[in-house]
Amino acid sequence: MRLIDLLIARGLSRGDARRALQSGKVSLDGVPTADSGREVEDDPRVRYDPNAPRLTPGRDLVVLRKLPGLVVAWKPTGMLSVPAPREGGHKNALAMIRRWFGAGLPVHRLDEDTSGLFMVALDEPTQLGMKELLERHEVHRGYLALVAQHFPRGAWSVESEFVRDRGDGLRGSRVIPAAPGKPPKPRRFQPEPDQETRRAVTHFSLVENLARDAALISSRLETGRTHQVRIHLAEIGHPVLGDPLYATRRIAARAPRLALHASRLAFTHPLTGEAVEVVAPLADDLEALRRSLSAREEEDQPPTRRARAGGR
Repeated sequence: MRLIDLLIARGLSRGDARRALQSGKVSLDGVPTADSGREVEDDPRVRYDPNAPRLTPGRDLVVLRKLPGLVVAWKPTGMLSVPAPREGGHKNALAMIRRWFGAGLPVHRLDEDTSGLFMVALDEPTQLGMKELLERHEVHRGYLALVAQHFPRGAWSVESEFVRDRGDGLRGSRVIPAAPGKPPKPRRFQPEPDQETRRAVTHFSLVENLARDAALISSRLETGRTHQVRIHLAEIGHPVLGDPLYATRRIAARAPRLALHASRLAFTHPLTGEAVEVVAPLADDLEALRRSLSAREEEDQPPTRRARAGGR
């Protein structure tokens, strides 16, 4: 059922439903959504709250969970997660959390163009505890991505050693991981650089192969290197759509922004021992892109002259 049809079935007029969607009064898994065409089930995950604060879905930062010493927020694309000196006064999620809660210490980062779940500690013991969990790989960090080409079925893990400069100023694997049916490929450095390497491990699985030579995949970070998901996907031949760094121009142009979304966090709180899990549905713009990539080309074609004439 489409989201707007569900709201109508719950008693809203079509006009009221559209206004509720645009003003942040409707949420899915706690994340405000304005995507009226999103396919949903009639269950508590979808909530309409006329008293919810007015905001713009997909543009405003939203706090999803407030835990002892820790906040889990939903960060929109285009917002920095932490301050960047070169960005001047650019709005960032960490500064907003500090303004709202009077404190905020970084735990991890999301790329500016990546949407989704982001953690901020409110005190030093929690910050240190969360960082220890990350170092021990005890935080489940799940991502959804729209990638080029159909993806292999089943689980697929990629492990490599990252260098800061693969030869063109970008990060990458010293030995390019094996794609299906292909061997690993060492990079040729001229001259061989004296660079420290860092182990990077990502686990992938297919969610859905889409009609238009693309796929929705899920990934889980075992390690947390800069651009790790993007690099590994590009190196195995499935770059993220809209990626301006690691995809070709043609693939980068297939999405209006980096089609990467932080969708799941799961961990045991380091101080209270509480089991915590937070999920966030695919961001509105990426869900709309997924639907467009699911449609076969003939479905988007205008009716032919012969069809309009009733087949004469």
